[in-house]
This record gives sequence, structure tokens and C-alpha cells, in this order.
Amino acid sequence: MSPVNTQMARRRFRSNQRHEPTTERSFQEYILSTPAPQSSRTELLRLIRGGEDTFLELKVKLSNTEKIAQEIVALANTGGGVIVFGVNDQLRVEGIEDPESVQEDLVRICREDIQPSLVPFIDRIALDNGRRIVALDVDGKRRPYRTRDGRFYIRIGAEKREASREELSALLDESRPIRYESVPAIDATMADIDEAHLWSYLREFEGGAFEEASVVGYPTSEVLERDLLLATPFGNDVVPTVAAVLLFGRDERVGELLPRSAVFVTRFSGDSLQSPVIEKAKLTGNLFTIYEGLLRFISRYSDLRETRPKLVADDIDPSPVPARANYHRGVVMEALANVLSHRDLALRDQPSRVHIFDHSLEFVNSRRSAGFSPVAQRSIRYGLPQQLNPQIAAILTSREYGLKLTLRSLPELLRESRRFSNRKAEIVAFNDEFRLRVYGA
Repeated sequence: MSPVNTQMARRRFRSNQRHEPTTERSFQEYILSTPAPQSSRTELLRLIRGGEDTFLELKVKLSNTEKIAQEIVALANTGGGVIVFGVNDQLRVEGIEDPESVQEDLVRICREDIQPSLVPFIDRIALDNGRRIVALDVDGKRRPYRTRDGRFYIRIGAEKREASREELSALLDESRPIRYESVPAIDATMADIDEAHLWSYLREFEGGAFEEASVVGYPTSEVLERDLLLATPFGNDVVPTVAAVLLFGRDERVGELLPRSAVFVTRFSGDSLQSPVIEKAKLTGNLFTIYEGLLRFISRYSDLRETRPKLVADDIDPSPVPARANYHRGVVMEALANVLSHRDLALRDQPSRVHIFDHSLEFVNSRRSAGFSPVAQRSIRYGLPQQLNPQIAAILTSREYGLKLTLRSLPELLRESRRFSNRKAEIVAFNDEFRLRVYGA
């Protein structure tokens, strides 16, 4: 049988498979009780007669579970395939003595020895001569897969081998979903990009990645698409992405193209959201403009300092009006950068907000709680952020973008905030929102 016919037979065999169960509870009952479709027997025998290839592995028996896990990982990472137990190297069907036990072992291997776990499709097939074989159908929907000891395998022809660095990189690239920041901004054109802002950023790389002497005509579209990956072909044009508009868009156009990019800042007369509102503002524009606007607004009601002010007895004022709170400048700047770079842009009707109270600042961001709290909430305290917008975060927090950040991570923010105010900053994630509160001195 030719390789093409073998693949076609494999696909037809796979098309007869059952749908995987919808709940974890039903999985074990489903695997152990649902009979194989009778129509798959002929297709499976045709596969066996074609011999091993990229999509088919033949085993006499299940003896070494570690090697079987490697074979399953290799098939899954190469697009899926079938492992048949009970067939020798000469393509003779010898059968399996205890197919029920083999099936249970395969279920355990797919669940415990492979990461992420596989939901297997397993068939026990009885042949006319009374011999029985077991067929494991592997699908690679969530690749890349690895063994329990962290090794990645792929299949080349009838052989498996460990994936090279380049092959693993390709698998990882394939598995990454397109992020919202990378989609083309609807109705945006290159005319919406603030070229002065963009080229000021690029000139900061002079002598390294950027050589101004080689630039002819300042090709904004080409640089955004080819060098910064911030533009994408869309129809007959090259369109800036959401990240490009947020980072380098003209202020007057960003609010029109991306109305959800606005940030609301409010000064309360008290220490809770129920306190009277003194002033409220909606800030729009590119991220640099919003960042500067937020910093100015906070500075109107608070003092930003590099070191904690010393308390002098003569400075104590008996006035009933509370004194302005003092905050570490680097902490506030890093908190604002986090608000702008880690927003969940796909969520609607949940704008980013900054609340200024008498004795604290609260930074509120939209953030889908699923998969984030509480495990990821703990990990970010140790410098392991779950970045939703890696392109935006990388450019916004880089020295070349111009925010002049002195702190570079959430752990630094937490540490400096506590040193400055003697109070621990609070982090809470609930109702699809991430809240950070820092206290003043």
C-alpha cells in the first residue's frame, strides 16, 4: 500500500472514532464500556498491511510504559496517529492475551505520564480467528506534548526521536494563539501612526539595531511590519495592529479606533469608593500620553518622592484637613506601567481605573480570573507575570520608549512600597479584575 493510501486509510479509520466524553466522571466509564465500531476492523487491517510509517506504530505487547509514553508523545507532536498492540515486526497479528488490562494501562499512561494529559481513543478489536488487538488513536490537538520527565519527541517516518531545539521552537510557535494585541486595528491606517513618536523610539537603538544613515524616506509601514511586528497584511493594505495603535497612535485617533483603551482616574475624599468624589477624568490617547496624564493627575493630590520623608515635630499640623500622602515615585510609575501593559483588551465594559484615596492608591485592571487566580496570583509576586500583551509590555517598559521607569518588576514594586510606607501592598484578583493597592506615608 502506498503512503498516500495508508494515510487515507488512517483518516477513514479515525473518522469512525467516538467523540470524547464531556465530563471527567464519564471518562473512565466511557473508555471501558463503549464497544469499538465494527466498521473500523477492515480499515485497521488495511493500515497494518501497509506497515509502520509516520502515523502508525506496531507493538507486540505493552511492556515498557516509559517507551510507550515516548511513542505516544512522538505521534501527538507529529499530528497524531495510531498505535496497534498485538502485531509483530513481520506484520503478523499475534494478538493480546489481556486487552482489558492493556487498555487500562494506556488510559493511565495518557493521563499520568504525558503532559498535557491526553484523552485517548482506544478500541479492543476481536478478529475472526479469535485473536484480539488493541488500537490507540492519538490526537495532537494541544501540542506540544512532553513526557513526565520533560522530554519532547517527534516522529520521522517509522522512527521517533527527541525534538531538536529548532523543532521544539516551531512546535511552541504553532501552539501560541493569536493575541488581541496582534490583530489588525479595525479602520486603522498608517496615517493614524504618530511617526515622530515611532521614529524617536527607533533612534534610541542607533548604533545597534537601527542605523539612521541607511534609512531612506522613513518607511513607517515597512518598519512596523518587518522590524517591530506591529503591522499585518489585511486585504491589499498593511494595517497597524492594536499594539501599534496603542503604543504609537496619534492621540486624537486612538480613542476613536480603540475606545476601550481609555483609563479613568478619580480622586475620592476619603478612603473608600463610597467617599465623595472630588475630581474624575477620562484619559485617552496613546499609552505614553495616558501614562503622563495619570502621573500628573496623581501628583496634584499626592507627593511623589524618592525617599520616605522624615517626621519633624514642628511640621505636625493640627488642621482637620488631612495632609497629602507621600508615595515612592518609582512604585507609582511601575504601577501605572503595569496598568497600561497588562490590560485584558478583549474584555468589554471593564475599563482600567486609578483611584486616589486619602491614604492609598488603587490600580484596577480588567483581567479574566479563569486560570489566573490563585496560582498565577501567587507566582507574579515572585516575578513570573502572566503576560496578556507581551509586545506592548516589552516596548512600553523598555528604556527606549521613554517612561523612565526605575523599578522593573512587581516584586520590586512590592518591596519598595513596603519599605517606604511600612505597609504591605495588597493584591486581589476577582470578578475579572486585578486590583493593586499601595499605601502612602
